[in-house]
Amino acid sequence: MSRHTPQHRYAASHIPNTSQRSLAFAMQLLVLVGMTSGWTNGALAQQAKPAQRLQAGASDVRNYNIASGPLNQVLMRFLGESGVLLSGSTELTQGQTSPGVRGRYSSGAALAALLNGTGVSAVSDERGRYVLQPVSVDAPSSAAGASSTDVARLAPITAVAVRSGDLPEVYAGGQVARGARLGLLGNVDVMDTPFTVTSFTADAIENRSARTVADVLRSDPSVRFSTSDGHPFENFRIRNFAVNQNEMTINGMYGMAPYGHTPVEMFERIELLRGPSALFTGMAPAGALGGTINLVPKRAGEEPLNRVSVGWQSKGNVGTRFDLSRRFGEDKALGIRLNGSFSDGNTALEGQSKQRQFLSAALDYRNGGFKGSFDAYYSREKFKGGTPAGIFFRNANLGILTPPDADTQLFPAAYGDAENTGAIARAEYAFNDHVSAYANVGYREGKVKGFYTGTWAVVSDADGSASLSMSGQRMYEKTLNTEAGMRFNFNTGSIAHDLTLQASRLKMDYGYDATSNAGTTNIYNPSYVDMPQLPGYARKWSDKYWDSLALVDTMSMFDDRLKLTLGLRHQRFRVDPTANGIAVGGEADYNETAVTPAVGIVFKPWGDNISLYGSYVQGLSQGDSISTTSGFVRNHTFAPYKTEQIEAGIKWNLGTFTNTLALYQITKPTLLTFNTAAGLDATDGGEKRVRGLEWNTFGEIMPGLRVLGGVVYSHAVQTKTQDGLLDGYTAVGAPRWQGNIGAEWDVPRTNGLTLTAGMQATSGQWLTNDHTLKLPGWAVFDVGARYSTNLSGRKTVFRFNVENVGNRNYYSGIFREGAAIATMGAARTFSASMSMEF
Repeated sequence: MSRHTPQHRYAASHIPNTSQRSLAFAMQLLVLVGMTSGWTNGALAQQAKPAQRLQAGASDVRNYNIASGPLNQVLMRFLGESGVLLSGSTELTQGQTSPGVRGRYSSGAALAALLNGTGVSAVSDERGRYVLQPVSVDAPSSAAGASSTDVARLAPITAVAVRSGDLPEVYAGGQVARGARLGLLGNVDVMDTPFTVTSFTADAIENRSARTVADVLRSDPSVRFSTSDGHPFENFRIRNFAVNQNEMTINGMYGMAPYGHTPVEMFERIELLRGPSALFTGMAPAGALGGTINLVPKRAGEEPLNRVSVGWQSKGNVGTRFDLSRRFGEDKALGIRLNGSFSDGNTALEGQSKQRQFLSAALDYRNGGFKGSFDAYYSREKFKGGTPAGIFFRNANLGILTPPDADTQLFPAAYGDAENTGAIARAEYAFNDHVSAYANVGYREGKVKGFYTGTWAVVSDADGSASLSMSGQRMYEKTLNTEAGMRFNFNTGSIAHDLTLQASRLKMDYGYDATSNAGTTNIYNPSYVDMPQLPGYARKWSDKYWDSLALVDTMSMFDDRLKLTLGLRHQRFRVDPTANGIAVGGEADYNETAVTPAVGIVFKPWGDNISLYGSYVQGLSQGDSISTTSGFVRNHTFAPYKTEQIEAGIKWNLGTFTNTLALYQITKPTLLTFNTAAGLDATDGGEKRVRGLEWNTFGEIMPGLRVLGGVVYSHAVQTKTQDGLLDGYTAVGAPRWQGNIGAEWDVPRTNGLTLTAGMQATSGQWLTNDHTLKLPGWAVFDVGARYSTNLSGRKTVFRFNVENVGNRNYYSGIFREGAAIATMGAARTFSASMSMEF
């Protein structure tokens, strides 16, 4: 298997020398997470093998590059990289210095090497778990191990570290992880990634009282939303490019996430890779040029879990959820995790009610070199009593009107129903230390009926009078995603290679039909308007295929201080339209190929706590379509657009607090249309360019005080426009400044009380390409609190959050480029919950 899957780098120099108590506290947290019952010193004494030596030759051989330093710090990094189970009193490590370990070792041999000369040794049992102990007077100082009798005389075990499984370890503060999945490369440490990535943890999801992915991504400064709050879809803008809700990946696979809102109950991590990434994830269904949102399913932990939660959101939406997991077998090889939720009631949007049903099951199995998993889910969300509107401003003389109240209901008769089922099976087998193979297959069916798009209010007068556009849809998607690949880990001289070869196919069967109606209202004083009848069924439009073959190699040199990633992906995108798709939907036969390269470099000149990086990547999206008549029959689609990103930056890990600074440029081809004597014509010679400077920060800046957020400065311009008329004009939906900052403070002497606060701020942005209409900037504030305690011996957490404390009414952004439609921000929203483990 690849050395980078998983990879959890944690340099000894990352932890201040004053962190002896922090180590003990962190290890005690790991006890609660993984080994709270059943692993005591006495149990280990019964299982320990007498005088067992730690030696090379095991199947978990890998390269280590752990610098010398205080023993507790070195051990923490070793645990992150190796994933072994280790226990022992923290008193043993205090005041000890480790020589570190460099080279290719089994985990046992690496542990022996870093303990050499410390006065501490280790003993393992038949399951490969280790316990620290002082070296006896007659034992050699090379950490050869001691007898089970010696182990039995040790003081009770006070700290345990647990196996991390396939996920990068949680970073200090618990809100983000040390690494994320980089597409076909698998899990990569943040400090070894030549891009900007953030991985939000299960704790971050829980503490935000998040129900959907958008609730979590509110914390990120590069993300804004392109649908009004309360809308049945969640679409995003990342680095000023659109990323649609159906373009999220589950473990790197497109087409598997639910259509509509994506519930978060089944996911352990929500990972954000900023910028285009066609090499690592393939071409997204609609491009996803701003970034990739990857969802990582939960797995059963080493210890049983029974957690039940109840929650409430204003104005009366009440729900419950559960999270249950078990592992079975002598070696706990089989794991099962079940998650479910149900909620119903009124939402913050006036008159709207929403019901959510969700159930998921996750199975995983591990045996020697084999790992397999199976994830399945059912999701249904229904709403009635209205849907939010996009506000369409097309008269420059009116300007931008004062926004209506955020909970205003312009379509009180609207309703909708989205239902999704999905399943993903994954298998991986390591033939030896150098070669492994994997195969994954996923299938999803999704269908919606109701008013999901086309609900706009076209403002016609300064008093707020508007005409309404209403569209009701029936739509379905059936997606099948298959991928297979091999990973090779080998050396050529002093250069270590992690090479991955992958082939994949995504097939989508797509159907759609819609009816429409019109009406009149006033955005400040709405009137009731009937909605049109839905079509009887969804007509099949097309079958779409995304086929690709990718090869990528990460080369490590100079004791892993220099990493170079090179890769190519050959992609074919094909559309086979039906007669309905051609006549009604404007689909066209399409069969195009493209090759997308990527280059990334990471250099650590002063150790593992500072990374300098640079990268070049491309993104792919289907070319735009045009017609040569004034109708809707489109008869030409351009070749796939290649979007290019160049990024360079620095990452600085202070042990419990990390800062990243990225400078990037993204250029994307655009369509130029113009009239000729023969009719409408077009070229793909236009261009949009975004240049940005992005600062992100996360971690624990001092004991009990955690931060998460950042600031983005960007300059998005239209660089190539028709006849150069708008060259240099700022692109629509591209604010110059975006900032998010969130803080958590554990209140001293309160035994479990934490206060939270957050801010989101966005500067003004153009609504039209010709700069005739501009949305004003805005800022909103959130506050919250949670209290952790024990009720009747059961861990219990109470949470309370308020979003948009000032109840500000504001236009949050644009719906899409090319349409002067503004979206509405969320009204003030309260949420409260209680979760209990038993």
